[in-house]
Amino acid sequence: MRTRPAPPREGANPPTPTAGLPPPAERGATVIPDRVVARIATQAARTAQSRRAAVPPDRGGPAAPHASAAVRTGSVRLHLTMDLPYPTDIPRVCERIQQDVAERVAQLTGLRVGEVLLTVRRLVTADATRGRVQ
Repeated sequence: MRTRPAPPREGANPPTPTAGLPPPAERGATVIPDRVVARIATQAARTAQSRRAAVPPDRGGPAAPHASAAVRTGSVRLHLTMDLPYPTDIPRVCERIQQDVAERVAQLTGLRVGEVLLTVRRLVTADATRGRVQ
């Protein structure tokens, strides 16, 4: 038979699991490797690409986005490479994708995103995703 521990009484101090440990600032830091941040950025770029540029995910046509990251002292610089549909408002779509990726990477990693450089690899027409009719 298993019993549950009694809830703590009012006024009683619950045991502290950090008793005897040095202060948090002296314990060390969590380090997130560049490649992990890059994979997070790639997924965020894929989501932003399908939402902002109306590119359906996992369909034929545009190649998947690629990302690289450089993490330095609590901040990260990202470089994204992706395809966009043609016609589209390239400056507006790129700006929104950059914002979406920066927010998502910061949210998931806790790092400050200093810069998001976006390179458009190619423009994909609607006909390229459907195939050619003879």
